[in-house]
Amino acid sequence: MKPVIGITSSMETDCSQYTINNRNIRAIENAGGIPVMLPYLKEKEDINHMMNKLDGLYLTGGYDIDPTLFGEEPLPGLGTIIPERDRSEIAYIERMIETDKPILGVCRGSQILNIAIGGSMYQDIYTQLDTSTLLQHQQKAPFGHRSHFVNVKEDSLLFQLTGMDKFKVNSYHHQTNNRVPKDYQICATASDGIIEAFESTNHRFVLGLQWHPEGLIDYKEDPSLSIYQGFIKACIDQ
Repeated sequence: MKPVIGITSSMETDCSQYTINNRNIRAIENAGGIPVMLPYLKEKEDINHMMNKLDGLYLTGGYDIDPTLFGEEPLPGLGTIIPERDRSEIAYIERMIETDKPILGVCRGSQILNIAIGGSMYQDIYTQLDTSTLLQHQQKAPFGHRSHFVNVKEDSLLFQLTGMDKFKVNSYHHQTNNRVPKDYQICATASDGIIEAFESTNHRFVLGLQWHPEGLIDYKEDPSLSIYQGFIKACIDQ
């Protein structure tokens, strides 16, 4: 049977409706999973019950993350935050980690994953880092354009999934991960040192990607579909 994958959703600040980009739905479907949209739940019992029904968790992109969650005050470069989303997703992640179920996070999803496990991040790389050394991480190009390279650590899950030590990705972020906690490793970086991917060294499949692979799955030479297929396989093999 196909695995059931919970997909996180976004909201605007008025919290009037949930949204999920269809690219995320299609990526899970194309890889062999059944996507299910996750609402924001408050009760721990309800969250645990929902996560127990899922075979995997897919954390999507979206707005910024509340910096008080990692012990910082908001800087001027911080964008829109949806506190209810942050709180719910952290609870989802904690339960999936606890039960060792597969997690794949993309862009914001990678960042909230890192915060949930005890890591830290940059609120705004363009004001917190030396801009003279930074690449353009908010590309001014179509979503499917691969704008810069990432270098992949060969001894990593990401390398196993892609079979590539270097490939191009798209890029739409101004926040990024800074420090990852023990039992996790940085497995890909851009040429300017920005963390592009990290993974667990202590779980079967926990992977965060800073780019948007859901926008690249139609490129035959791109490893994005292989990443999704590896995620779905891990969800089946539990």
